[in-house]
Amino acid sequence: MEGSKRQKKSFTGYEYKELVADKSKISFLIDSYENFGWELDEKRQMADTAPSRKMTVQMKRDRKIINKMELTRLQRNFEACIGEIEALEKAKTSAASIWSITLGIIGTAFMAGSTFAVTAQPAHVILCIILAVPGFIGWILPYFLYKKIKDIKIKKLTPLIEEKYDEIYEICEKGNRLLL
Repeated sequence: MEGSKRQKKSFTGYEYKELVADKSKISFLIDSYENFGWELDEKRQMADTAPSRKMTVQMKRDRKIINKMELTRLQRNFEACIGEIEALEKAKTSAASIWSITLGIIGTAFMAGSTFAVTAQPAHVILCIILAVPGFIGWILPYFLYKKIKDIKIKKLTPLIEEKYDEIYEICEKGNRLLL
């Protein structure tokens, strides 16, 4: 009879969170969320959302965690910083892409004009050459323009991104102190 008694285990209620992020950032996010009381849910494994570069991670945290309101506030601040970093990362290349594509379209318009000039009756060879030169420039220059603008943006935005990471580390440090 005594052997059939089962040990009583204390009840713990959990709240759950699903993280979907780039594979390159998943380790950073797991480490950061642990500072807000979250832990990996061993019962639910990490999932690769193939064929993309994204990964899904399941996390859980005790519903009755101490300082839950403050931890949640810090977590929201952390998530806002992550969003700002992602926006800054995209901004590194977005302006360069816009300018490059615009210049490429303008070059294509010149090439179209050149083509129409040479196929007209009678053919306007001089006009074709005059329009083809900026057309070719408009096709070649976007690559170099993209690289130049991207380099300028990287130099400008990298310090801002580093400041956001410093802010994240401070937020995680505060969260970690609340858990102790």
